[in-house]
Amino acid sequence: MDAIRPHGGRLVSRISQKNTAGIFSISVSEDLANDVENIADGIFSPLEGFLVKSDFDGVVSKGRLASDLAWTVPIVLDVDKETAQKAKDSGDVALKTTHGEFAVLHVEEIYTFDKTKTSQAVYGTTDVNHPGVAKTMSMNDYLVGGKIDYIKRPSADPIRKYRLIPTDTRKAFSDAGWKTIAAFQTRNPPHVAHEMLQKESFLSCDGVFVNPLIGKKKSGDFVDEVILESYIAMIENYYPKNRCTLATLHTEMRYAGPKEAIHHAIMRQNYGCTNIIIGRDHAGVGKYYSPFAAQEIFSDYPDLDIKPLFFPAFYYCKKCLAFTNERACPHSPDFHEQISGTKLRQIIDEGKSPSEFIMRPEVVKVIQSFKKPFVE
Repeated sequence: MDAIRPHGGRLVSRISQKNTAGIFSISVSEDLANDVENIADGIFSPLEGFLVKSDFDGVVSKGRLASDLAWTVPIVLDVDKETAQKAKDSGDVALKTTHGEFAVLHVEEIYTFDKTKTSQAVYGTTDVNHPGVAKTMSMNDYLVGGKIDYIKRPSADPIRKYRLIPTDTRKAFSDAGWKTIAAFQTRNPPHVAHEMLQKESFLSCDGVFVNPLIGKKKSGDFVDEVILESYIAMIENYYPKNRCTLATLHTEMRYAGPKEAIHHAIMRQNYGCTNIIIGRDHAGVGKYYSPFAAQEIFSDYPDLDIKPLFFPAFYYCKKCLAFTNERACPHSPDFHEQISGTKLRQIIDEGKSPSEFIMRPEVVKVIQSFKKPFVE
């Protein structure tokens, strides 16, 4: 079976046994450490490290690397002026978290960037109420570009055992005999509407790759453990045994709407998926993006090998007596079983259960088993 090509033509591998003894070190967040691991494992192929200036400028100005290869979200290391000079003088820099040193960065370039221009390009807004803009505006003034070598993985935990790398998923898809695979990106426990999107994909694809995002999220989103356990419960109770693979993606949510939809697609192509499900308001937040902006942007990237599967929003219609969508249902919203994220949180905070036409009871039970299911 011929698998889909990785983005850029090959899977990057930056796993190394390099020694960090005696070299200058920089502390980074756990989320950035996750992305360094994603680079090393090929999830971010073709990136081999943090963006150098020509690549960064290309991503900001046209959503492409200097080579013209599609890339829409900057993967960068920001530092202050003093750290930038020390990194430049050192040449090789150890990256560390509170758990110790885990990678070596080979410094190629240090440069400054325009935070306002970057925010507008990536997030489509400069409003600091947007979580991505707020983060960008709070970054240090200098960026360090260069390739990385990954030398030490974090300790195992109950969630990390679900983390798979592209060589794992590609083998799993091949062993299952799947030639067409639809990826599903999520940062929430599954509504029945999400389940319907995935099952609709069974009609055109051999399998579905459910890939919940594990990492930093905004206040009010569900915590990682709730998301993962909810999907385990739904898949065990409602999916055919050989049609779905579940794995976690460890990176932060950027809420970049259409630009993040392309980023999500690229990562899933590297995993070996031939398609990605793009529904209403993919990777959106607030009212910053039109409902189907994440679908429309794919017309700007016809060169992507992975192809989107576009779906309208699903809901249960009490008149049709079926899960359906606006393409097939003529009835007014008065007959639709739908719920906003805010209303769902209110129901759960009150200890109540949403309708079974909105969320499976097994999923509700998982959520209610957590004292604090939401990010504070």
